[in-house]
Amino acid sequence: MFDLGWTELLVIGVVALIVVGPKDLPVLFRNVGRWVGRIRGMARDFSRAMNDAADDAGVSDIQKTIKTATNPVGTAMQGVKDATKDLASGFDPSNFETKKFDPKSETGKLSAERAENAKKIKAATARKAAERLQREAADAMAKAEAAEADLNATPPAEETKS
Repeated sequence: MFDLGWTELLVIGVVALIVVGPKDLPVLFRNVGRWVGRIRGMARDFSRAMNDAADDAGVSDIQKTIKTATNPVGTAMQGVKDATKDLASGFDPSNFETKKFDPKSETGKLSAERAENAKKIKAATARKAAERLQREAADAMAKAEAAEADLNATPPAEETKS
């Protein structure tokens, strides 16, 4: 569109320095900067208005359809990316309209119930493990007491003199 290289900018700067003078050059650059900023703002507003009008007219849907027809592999990959994003955000297969995880839905209730059951299972497992360890300790204690009792009950063998 409007292409200026470094040499062209240098020539314009030298001519502006000669014509305007070094004293008024900063004021000129400030005014040119404001003017360019206003032009860019107007261009941005115009572009935004044209995009809004195109969206209202359905041009984006037509553009998406054409893009799908010309690049089916890219469209398929985008579908896979969207699906993984839905799964990562908690997709609820029973609720296709919202495609988001709802803790009040049936799946959310099941999830909460499963978490509660998991806590109960962990507590029961820990309790059973503690009981088993206590039983094993009691059995070991009983065996130790029985062995000690056997040692005390057996009379020492008398030594025979020959």
